[in-house]
Amino acid sequence: MASSAGLELCGHALVVRGGSLFMATSTSSSDDDSLFIYDCSTAEKESQEYKGADGQPEDKGTDTILASTFSKSGSYFALTDDSKRLILFRTKPWQCLSVRTVVRRCTALTFTASEEKVLVADKSGDVYSFPVLEQHGPGRLELGHLSMLLDVAVSPDDRYVLTADRDEKIRVSWATAPHNIESFCLGHTEFVSRILVAPGHPELLLSSSGDRTLRLWEYRSGRQLHCCHLTSLQEPAEPWGDKRFAVSRITYWRQEDCVALLCDSLPVVYLFQLDAPRQQLVYRQQLPFQHRVWDVAFEEGQGLWVLQDCREEPLVLCRPVGGQWQAVPESAVVRRVSAHLRGNWAALEGCAGGDSGLSGLYKATCDNVTSYLKRKEERLQQQLERKRRRTCPPGPAGRPRR
Repeated sequence: MASSAGLELCGHALVVRGGSLFMATSTSSSDDDSLFIYDCSTAEKESQEYKGADGQPEDKGTDTILASTFSKSGSYFALTDDSKRLILFRTKPWQCLSVRTVVRRCTALTFTASEEKVLVADKSGDVYSFPVLEQHGPGRLELGHLSMLLDVAVSPDDRYVLTADRDEKIRVSWATAPHNIESFCLGHTEFVSRILVAPGHPELLLSSSGDRTLRLWEYRSGRQLHCCHLTSLQEPAEPWGDKRFAVSRITYWRQEDCVALLCDSLPVVYLFQLDAPRQQLVYRQQLPFQHRVWDVAFEEGQGLWVLQDCREEPLVLCRPVGGQWQAVPESAVVRRVSAHLRGNWAALEGCAGGDSGLSGLYKATCDNVTSYLKRKEERLQQQLERKRRRTCPPGPAGRPRR
């Protein structure tokens, strides 16, 4: 999967990544104007060469950051890159703690709620765990799927590991014994792109898919509670009405139980309200943007941060005003953080032509029924022709008698 520019928020810590570089700063006006920059191309690499099936050295990658996340408290930050590395940081103050090698390129990662482990999901369908305190400890295989994993999450009590794959499945496994499966959440008709356990509602799971739906689940039982079809929310005049798309980000605001969705390649953000007592999602509005939106994330007490492909205005902060979400006038904090991004714009600008890679996950369709019926018709015609020749022997001139 390709990786576009990304945004991560935890407390007042804000991280923007692009290419092999990430920048970390604070959104608090009381903090100093410090900026931590890390470039994965300068990170240590394994000295051994990886050999492919043909005995030739494998491509070690481009150092592009593929996925990143904060721990629950914000004390740790982890990322994986295209060179098959897991890099762990302490955030207070920022410091690189370890660089470890993963078996295959990773697609998603998360910390356990206890912050004792980092769980890493990869393209082959496996989930490995890496210890946090034992900073150079090796990875341990926890569970596996038969298809590519696209996201991984843990329940707030660390009892369950939730995994989403390309084959339309969400699996809920026991964390202490992952071979024991608690349930499957089945219903999506395309790859499951993102999953999120709703903060404040530990029994509820949000999921999105290439089938252009947002679904709400009671994940321990695998019961679907609600399904929103995003295509039904679009205006007929919108140019992407018939386009296939998937959700590339689900983010949640506990302050008002608000859910924001960013769809791959669409210049809009969908906003929903989670009505937990009624176990349903209520559509609120769309936020349109003039520029391509790379990523979105909520900050508690602030609102929705939007990272967009615009050097003059890379960050936009949105808040509800009179019941409707809208961009607020640029504040001193937005100006300060945006200035940092403009100073390192080359790292983000390289992502402008790419996307999150979700469009390449759709499976090629094959109409077996039509192909079968066509072959069957051909066989029947051949049988009729042979029968006609047997019942009408040729005449003196070699022509069949009439």
